[in-house]
Amino acid sequence: MSWKTLADRAVRGICPLAMLALLAGALVADETVWQTAVSQADAPIIFRTVLVEDEVEEPAAAGAAAARQLLAALGDAPLQAVLVSECFEDLDYKEELLRGIGAVIPAERIYGTSTYGSFTHQGTGGFDTVSLLGIAGNGIAVSAALVTEMGTSRLAFEEDEPLIKERLHVAGKQLAEKLPRTDQDRLLILLADAHSPKNQYLVEGVQKVVGDDFAITGGSANRNAGQTFVYFQNQAYEDGAVALMLSGDFQLVLSGRKAMEEDEVISSARDGMQEALEGLEVSPLSVLAFNCAGRRGRLQRPVEELNAIREVLSADIPLFGLYCAGEVGPLDPTEAKPGVRCGGSGWHVMFTVIGR
Repeated sequence: MSWKTLADRAVRGICPLAMLALLAGALVADETVWQTAVSQADAPIIFRTVLVEDEVEEPAAAGAAAARQLLAALGDAPLQAVLVSECFEDLDYKEELLRGIGAVIPAERIYGTSTYGSFTHQGTGGFDTVSLLGIAGNGIAVSAALVTEMGTSRLAFEEDEPLIKERLHVAGKQLAEKLPRTDQDRLLILLADAHSPKNQYLVEGVQKVVGDDFAITGGSANRNAGQTFVYFQNQAYEDGAVALMLSGDFQLVLSGRKAMEEDEVISSARDGMQEALEGLEVSPLSVLAFNCAGRRGRLQRPVEELNAIREVLSADIPLFGLYCAGEVGPLDPTEAKPGVRCGGSGWHVMFTVIGR
């Protein structure tokens, strides 16, 4: 009998194993909320990344190949969640890609967003590339929540800012309230159809629940040609937002830098990465980097920014980078607000170093 069946029977009062099913990572009653088992002290925490380019216009094959590579890299570690960054044009191709990933990895573990491309230690990728971050091991737990119909995707910031602010405050608060919480919560990853500067108001809504000092990072979906999709349990949604909460016995340091010109883009990436690594008092396990697509557009060779990161980040530390339409994390010191740890902005690269 599957855990999902046990959970269904528990809800109807037939089976006494409701709590056991919950701890096994079963879907809760609200199908826009999900969580894995509670993290175990001193158990392993593993992060791995892959980057795959679709060279023959077969998105499903590319998705399946990326998923197989990821599982091979994770080995026997229990998979908690997978984060997807993809840059395929048109919903049909995106759904083919997701089907390929879902043929290898259980759909309830798959979350992510459409982006302008990705970067890992392997290199940088733009159109027709997919990058996956695998989160595994019993030392880390993941909960997830989804909100849809935020009502802002077709509103122009210059004309409708008050209404955008109101609606995204509501959506952010609703999203954070849905998340199952534990006393081991460490990092909230926010992926949204809310490009900069809209993303700031969504972050403020989330902070109404988690507080101004809680660690939040993330990015906004690709806004061009209607590609503003976020992914919850391997399904695509527009005008929505996904939140993932990472919980466990680990530490993290966040750093954000803003730049709009080529030389500053490169140097700020190096400096931000260096600052985050130096602030961590334990061994790094992984780095998340939410980067602005505008910064990439300022570079003649996007790999130069990645090379600046590589100068200070060892190749054995998994790097998961996304090019977004707005970033979430600690703002550049020139824009940071006193007492507020994170915000939403543009032209930033936001680093999160997770360690133990």
